[in-house]
Amino acid sequence: MKKRPGSELAITIILLICSVAVYSAHYLIFRDIRGVSFLLVNDLAFLFIYAWIIILIIERVLTQREKRAVMEKMNMVIGTFYSEAGLGLLKRFATFADNIPDLAAGLQITGFWGKKDFQKAGALARGFPYNVRIDGSGLSGLRDLRLHLLEKRPFFLSLLQNPNLLEHEGFTDLLWAVFHLTDELAYRHETLEGLPPADLLHLAADLKRAYSHVTREWIAYMEHLKESYPFLFSLATRMNPFNPNASAVVEQ
Repeated sequence: MKKRPGSELAITIILLICSVAVYSAHYLIFRDIRGVSFLLVNDLAFLFIYAWIIILIIERVLTQREKRAVMEKMNMVIGTFYSEAGLGLLKRFATFADNIPDLAAGLQITGFWGKKDFQKAGALARGFPYNVRIDGSGLSGLRDLRLHLLEKRPFFLSLLQNPNLLEHEGFTDLLWAVFHLTDELAYRHETLEGLPPADLLHLAADLKRAYSHVTREWIAYMEHLKESYPFLFSLATRMNPFNPNASAVVEQ
């Protein structure tokens, strides 16, 4: 609500008049100027303590509110990342690891999940041994991944320029891991043919790092959606990248 011009001055004058009226009433009733003076000095002495307490409370409230606002913006950025590129990355990453079904079994998120379920899923993703391997038979998938990353590179760059990014260490690490993998693939020729085994092992390690970060942050983002945006959570569960039968169509 917009304040009228001069409203703060009017409120200040009214409060001062009320204060003078109360002290005057005290004097008229008790006829004790020394008592009034004592109360005035006593109140002035405690005024600094009151101001200090109020400043601390207000500062804490404002800091918490600002932090919530920043995290809310960051979650919007994270949501954009997964809808624009992250879900596609998770599906492409899965083609390089033969044990992903073991991970996917623990990530079939539903509307019945609670905090403990998400904590269990997060622990699974953090400790999971992503058996990423790249060999000659997987070069077509690696070329597809390379093309996808290069197409999304301007988008990744725009995310890195977000000033709120520093407030979310996990997502920052995710972007650096994905961006590094993008650079590694970009500096190799398009066909990726003839890469030595040592180089394929190096790329597998980079892919594994990115896969782990993207999976862990996806779980955290899903928990945020369930708590704050049930309608977005409903679509996100239907589009679960760890569900081979995922579909946006509501069946029941």
